[in-house]
Amino acid sequence: MKALAWIKGGNDRALATTRYAGQQSATEKANAKAKAKQRARQQAGVKKAARAGEAWEAEERRRTR
Repeated sequence: MKALAWIKGGNDRALATTRYAGQQSATEKANAKAKAKQRARQQAGVKKAARAGEAWEAEERRRTR
């Protein structure tokens, strides 16, 4: 019956502190992934704005000369 011992259940808190100690939870992984995705979107927006500003400056220089 040792093979079916997992059916009986046990103390999840004890298992979490012993077997899974130091591991990142699924929630933490999801939060980290969402933050990385947000950071990438923000950086893409900054690059796009910088390119648009440089294009405007180049056009303004060309127009005023």
